[in-house]
Amino acid sequence: MAARPKPRSGATAPLTLLGAVELRDRLASGALGALELVEDCIARIEAREAEVRAWAWFDPDHARAQARALDAHRLSGRPIGPLHGLPVGLKDIIDTARIPTENGCALDAGRVPSRDAFVVERLKAAGALIMGKTVTTELAFMHPGKTRNPHDPSRTPGGSSSGSAAAVADGMIPLAVGTQTGGSVIRPASFCGVTGFKPTFGAIPRRGILTQSPTLDTVGVFARDPAGAALIAEVLYGHDEADSATAPAPAPRLLDIARSKPPLEPVFAFVRTPGWDVADPETRAAFQELRDQLGDRMFEVDLPAIFDRAGELRQRINFAEMARYYHRYWRDGRDRLGEPTRKALEEGNATLACDYLMALDWPAVLNSGLEEIFERCDAILCPSAPGPAPDGLESTGNPIFNGIWTFCGTPAVSVPILTASSGLPIGVQLVGPRADDGRLLRSARWLYDWADSQ
Repeated sequence: MAARPKPRSGATAPLTLLGAVELRDRLASGALGALELVEDCIARIEAREAEVRAWAWFDPDHARAQARALDAHRLSGRPIGPLHGLPVGLKDIIDTARIPTENGCALDAGRVPSRDAFVVERLKAAGALIMGKTVTTELAFMHPGKTRNPHDPSRTPGGSSSGSAAAVADGMIPLAVGTQTGGSVIRPASFCGVTGFKPTFGAIPRRGILTQSPTLDTVGVFARDPAGAALIAEVLYGHDEADSATAPAPAPRLLDIARSKPPLEPVFAFVRTPGWDVADPETRAAFQELRDQLGDRMFEVDLPAIFDRAGELRQRINFAEMARYYHRYWRDGRDRLGEPTRKALEEGNATLACDYLMALDWPAVLNSGLEEIFERCDAILCPSAPGPAPDGLESTGNPIFNGIWTFCGTPAVSVPILTASSGLPIGVQLVGPRADDGRLLRSARWLYDWADSQ
């Protein structure tokens, strides 16, 4: 395995190339001021945004005003929040009061919400600084936005949380929030070389976020490392009566668990998920090398045959619910939508109710098939994507290794520990049992540190 890649640089290395937990500690101790960190982020954005194009909305003066207020709050001696002073980017389908949220769609140009989404309320209460809105693909689907891969601007950053992944990877911000309905957190994290974490379905409320498929839509986060992902995710977990997927329960102490020493070194189950033949030869070779190096900490297992239909059934639900929740876009401006969005809506409109309802029964069946595997391992291990970011900008890449886990509602995390011969990152995806998110992040942190030591 090669060393972890770094994005192309056009300026002095930013502070945000440090982990979010280290930045949090510096901010809390006063060794670093919020304004100092924000100025570093602004300088990086100004130096690199023309190439990376990660931002849908960014106002440096607004960022500075928040930073000054946070610095004054700390100097007052009042308690500070767990994300005090940390800049966060928000995918532009997440409502922000008095700040544009245009959903990556020409039909929503000029849209300005009057209320913050649940996750924005949580971030502000925790002392985070809202840096701006990051680019999304059109309506968080497959039609690409303007963002480029920070490692090679001729390649896709993935999608649909493209700007969130690219901004963290390039050191513009330490943390970002995205969403995943198929592979929209894990795949861009892999292509851009950062940690992307998709929690258990229903862990983070979705009020105030564009609804594409309520059966599948999941809020996720980006950070440089698993500890940073745990830090921000912990703040966002909760219950909201407006989101029936959530349930009243105490939030897990994700950061403490992620940073704790495992009672035993983790054991991983390597699976060749449906579509393994799509993985490029270099990715297959990299995973074989990883298996050899992990030795008896990794064993190979086959998924039950029922998983062969999981991708098809997930897509059926996704497209049918898109047709329902995106009806106004179809009715009022279908000719202004990108071809991938139009095709998905056409297919969703043609889906029979009996076929849709049958597909809804499958996650429970699939998770039953995973129980025996999870009894033998800490996490399933598989690729985050078929290979490094593909050349060209007309596609966001293939989500074939992601959709089944979104369908199951299991937590998943992409860890940036492999590198192609081209220098581009290749993510390793870990998948855990539902509601065992802390243990999954602990295994991810262990693997991240282990890879650094090799």
